[in-house]
Amino acid sequence: MANEQKAVEQWLDDVVIGLNLCPFAAKPRRNNQIRIVISDADTPENVLNTLYDELKLLESTAPKEIETSLIVLPHILADFDDYNQFLDSVDGLLIEFNWEGVFQVASFHPDYCFADTPADSVENLTNRSPYPILHLIREASMEKALEHMVAPNEVFERNIQTMNNLTADELATLFPYLKV
Repeated sequence: MANEQKAVEQWLDDVVIGLNLCPFAAKPRRNNQIRIVISDADTPENVLNTLYDELKLLESTAPKEIETSLIVLPHILADFDDYNQFLDSVDGLLIEFNWEGVFQVASFHPDYCFADTPADSVENLTNRSPYPILHLIREASMEKALEHMVAPNEVFERNIQTMNNLTADELATLFPYLKV
């Protein structure tokens, strides 16, 4: 588990924060408010149990203690299509427990591919991570952060430009787990 933790922390620090792909991540990382859970789940049911437990923890913990959580899935959902299908179950869990509008789940995967985007498109790198990851986000915190941000709708376009500007050596260094 130490290797998974290290890989995710490096991705978080070098890619997500280092390239400023998520302008909201640096402050909670600095303040040690990002919880990284390396799950040993090997079935979809166990992943949902882990997700439920983590959402309950976030629900009962102040954002100043834990702002957000990353559930890392090194033993399951390696196939992106399976992972993408599983996200329907994640949405179902949010609905079932009345967490819609309270939490959202962002998705990251080593083979992430946006709909209608070629698999080798550089824009997919914005959501590629060393392992499948479910990122649990507090809606209230996101809304608060967006209030202080100029042109939040431009983040995605800026991120694509950032990826396009990386050299082959930078890509290899930042994404050692990918075949780029």
